[in-house]
Amino acid sequence: MMVLWITLLFLHQGCKYSLVPMKIVQLGEPATLTCALPSNKELSTLEVHWYKQSIGDELKLISTLYGTTPPQYGQEIFRSRYDACNKKTFSNLTILKTVQEDEGIYHCGIIEWLNPEWSGTYLLVKGNTQRASNYTVVQWPAVSDPVNPADTTALQCSVFSDSDNNTYARDRDMFWFRAGSDKSHPSIIYTGRKRSNECEKPSDLQNSCVYRFSKNISSSDEGTYYCAVATCGEILFGNGTDLKNYVALNFSERKSRSTRKRDFAEDSVYSQVKS
Repeated sequence: MMVLWITLLFLHQGCKYSLVPMKIVQLGEPATLTCALPSNKELSTLEVHWYKQSIGDELKLISTLYGTTPPQYGQEIFRSRYDACNKKTFSNLTILKTVQEDEGIYHCGIIEWLNPEWSGTYLLVKGNTQRASNYTVVQWPAVSDPVNPADTTALQCSVFSDSDNNTYARDRDMFWFRAGSDKSHPSIIYTGRKRSNECEKPSDLQNSCVYRFSKNISSSDEGTYYCAVATCGEILFGNGTDLKNYVALNFSERKSRSTRKRDFAEDSVYSQVKS
């Protein structure tokens, strides 16, 4: 089991955005999710709620904990699948044996009278055959040549599918984020959801979707840029592109050319730097 920190757009009470860690677990293994409790509060005064949220679904209450008392579960069947407990400085939710449907965001809500706190973790289940394993994300180039502020360059993120099944074509979220040279957590710089009524579908590649986005960045924002695609319950990552000395960054997903690579359907996002 390992934890991979990424930046997802995560909206909680008060319209605040937070960094969300991702925990990866092998299908069938247990998974423990943890959230920190306030150090300046007595454990007996805290009320902790654990929720699970699948992609595109509403929150589902798993358990409620009052201090150190035994957990109250949202459904009786949860007693055989989960174990929740509060310690002095943290609260744990353990999935005793993961199944495919366990993948999603797990929210921890610490309820106080005036200052509720929320945090979340995305649990990704490896070996999940219900995820879109027929998709591949490729970024190009891997390393960009250094450029002057007046120069223009392009990044490309391509999503390839070797399946003719378009079931998940309308259920796809696109993220772009940047990891700075200071090794800080990656910061999200773009997120967009493709919907059927917002897509321009080329006639030759029905799996493709076209949309455009632009964002200005300063010359100090060099680092590694990643694209990520969320589709069919899976988050797929590009391999990253190192950029240096850029002034402006445009992201646009363009109509794919008619030439196909291994008969794959291609979905491209281009980002350009302009003076």
